[in-house]
Amino acid sequence: MEKCFKLNEHGTTVKREVLAGLTTFLTMAYILAVNPNILGTVMNANGVFVATALASAIATFVMAFFANYPIGLSAGLGLNAYFAYTVCLGELAGEENPFTIALTAVFCEGIIFIVLSFFKFREQIINSIPQNLKFGISAGIGLFVAFIGMQNAHIIVANDATVVGLGSFSDLDMVLALVGLIIIAALVHYNVTGGVLIGIIVTWIIGMILQAAGVYTAANLFPDFSQGLQLGAISETAFKLNFGWAAKHLIQFIAITFSFLYVDLFDTVGTVVGVADKAGLLDKDGNLPRVGQVFMADAVGTTCGALLGTSTVTSFVESSAGVAAGGRTGLTAFTTGVMFLVSIVLSPLFLAIPSFATAPALIYVGMLMLMSIAKVKFDGDIADSVGAYLAVVMMPLAYSIATGIMFAVLAWVILKVVTKKAKDISPIMWVVFVLFALRIVALVANFQ
Repeated sequence: MEKCFKLNEHGTTVKREVLAGLTTFLTMAYILAVNPNILGTVMNANGVFVATALASAIATFVMAFFANYPIGLSAGLGLNAYFAYTVCLGELAGEENPFTIALTAVFCEGIIFIVLSFFKFREQIINSIPQNLKFGISAGIGLFVAFIGMQNAHIIVANDATVVGLGSFSDLDMVLALVGLIIIAALVHYNVTGGVLIGIIVTWIIGMILQAAGVYTAANLFPDFSQGLQLGAISETAFKLNFGWAAKHLIQFIAITFSFLYVDLFDTVGTVVGVADKAGLLDKDGNLPRVGQVFMADAVGTTCGALLGTSTVTSFVESSAGVAAGGRTGLTAFTTGVMFLVSIVLSPLFLAIPSFATAPALIYVGMLMLMSIAKVKFDGDIADSVGAYLAVVMMPLAYSIATGIMFAVLAWVILKVVTKKAKDISPIMWVVFVLFALRIVALVANFQ
């Protein structure tokens, strides 16, 4: 373990890393239920479940052994909705088995990312982002994560009058999540090892007790093994690529591929910056060592995921929960990957973990990541200040890490030019600026 993951160098232990890996998995496990639900509208849901678990394990193992970072990977939220609703049911409506075309686009995106990783393009992007923006990105992700947790627990709900508002205290999901948050905070205060993980499990147990007493009736909180495993369903999703259609409709296919490419690129950049900052993995210049290996894990996961039958695989911001539990090395990621494999044969158990039990972990981790805002220098260069500010506010409000980075970079570059400091803009930042500008043009064209 020491030779492989350098535990002593990172000031951690096997026990701490394993507990952190379990914590990361439990906060990510919802994707094993959500992804089949979303992609199941156009594919075999059981096959998607197996494909998601396998692709997640493969990508996370690459992260563990190749990059040695405590980051878990799985099918990205947002990208799976784009896959199912926008591409398959929208742009490709009427085509036979449209999911095969979408999987082909995801596969090509993964290959492109593997090539870009060899040329260190994504590595240059992440190391070229100004340090003030990196801190803003980390803080913005913290707010975003907390917002997701509060939504999952019905603490924050949709509201016609004010867009969002406070949920009802008659909703036990909300009450249990708030109780879980207090439990986690208390355990962390008393330095209980694995406090976040214990908080998740205790909150779930409280829910099951309330259900057994007839108080909680919103959903079944107990694992149900009655339907069996249905592992053979992966034959309905694996190796279903359609290069024939791609060749006949090349322009449309390139446009679909680029959309996957864009969101995955900047979602991953934002997630890696945020998690690495929280884990103290950035160097004195604000750069992340071995970042190329991190992106390679993402690219390999996406490619394998497309072959197995799932949408784009990306680094998960929920990895910050494992970091908060003490994870610092690839052993955390390895543990998470093992749990994804175990989930294939114990799927009813993991799918039974309710969102109100994992939400407190996300809310608590959101607070920890938000602490990066204290490092943002708001009284310095106006471009740095506004760029960091937009990263913080746009991620949760636009519900997109990539969109938050887009606004931050565009504002930063424009203000550098306006304030006659264009010399501070690196060639890579100019490239990123142009990519975001083209993205806005594409969004305007689609809106019209």
